[in-house]
Amino acid sequence: MTEQQIEIAAIPAARSLGLLGAVNARDLGGYRTAEGLVLRAGVALRSDGLSRLTDEDLGRLAGLGLRRIVDLRSPDEVREAGADRIAEGMSVHQLPVFAADFDIYATLREALADRDPHKQRALLGGGRADAMMTGLYRWFVTDRIARERFADVLRLLADPAGAPLLFHCSAGKDRTGWTAAVLLTALGVERETVVADYLLTNERSAVVVEAVLEGFRTRGLMHEPELLLPVFRAERRYLEAAFEEVEAGWPDFGAFWADGLGLDEAVLTGLRTNLLAP
Repeated sequence: MTEQQIEIAAIPAARSLGLLGAVNARDLGGYRTAEGLVLRAGVALRSDGLSRLTDEDLGRLAGLGLRRIVDLRSPDEVREAGADRIAEGMSVHQLPVFAADFDIYATLREALADRDPHKQRALLGGGRADAMMTGLYRWFVTDRIARERFADVLRLLADPAGAPLLFHCSAGKDRTGWTAAVLLTALGVERETVVADYLLTNERSAVVVEAVLEGFRTRGLMHEPELLLPVFRAERRYLEAAFEEVEAGWPDFGAFWADGLGLDEAVLTGLRTNLLAP
C-alpha cells in the first residue's frame, strides 16, 4: 500500500454522510493538497440523488449547516426520480448536464423496454456500453455548455456564502465525479488521490448496484444484466479519458481553468479560502 492509499484509507468510511436515502453521499473533507493544506470537513459534499432522503437524512444535512444543493440531473431525470428533498434554509440550484448522444438513462430505458437479449447485447455488448461511458467523459471536457455548468458549481463553492454546498447527479458517479475531480485538481490534490476518491463510488454503491442488477434478472427485464456494469461502475479509464481531453485541448490544467472553464484567479482564491485549512 502506498502512502497515498494509506492516507485515503484512513479517512473514516470514505467520509460517508451516512444517509439512508443517498448511499453515495460523502464529504470531500480530509484530502491533502501538495502544499500540505487539508480540505475542511463539512464544506464540499458530493452525493447521488436526494429524492429518497428520509427525515433523518434531512436532519443530518441540516446539522451540517448545508445551505446550497446543486442538482446536475436533466429535467427528465428529475421528473422520473423526483425532485430533491430539502430542509428549511436549503436552496437548490438546477444546473443540468446532459447530452443526447451520451444519455445513459435513455439507453437504460431502451434496454429495459425491449426484453430481447439479442437486442440488449447489440445495444450494450461488445464494448459499446464502455465506449459510451468513455465518450461521455470526453464530452464533459469538449462541450462548451457542459464546461459552463461545471464552472458554475465551482463559482458557487467559491462564493463567500456558498459553503457548505452539496453537488450531485443521479448516481453521484459521472457528472458528480468529474466535478469533484476538477475541484480537487484545482486545489492541488495529487492525481492518484483524485482517482481514488472517484473510485470510492464502487465501494459505496456496490450493494445497491448488485440489488438493481439482480432485480432486472429476477423480473425478467434482462437476461444479462451484467451488460450494464460499465454504466453502473466508476472506472479509472473513464476519468482518465476526461483528463486526456484536457491535455489534448489545453497546454496545462491552468489553461483549461482559464480558457476552458472561463474561471479566473479570484474563483481559485475563493475556493482555497472557503475549503482549505492548514
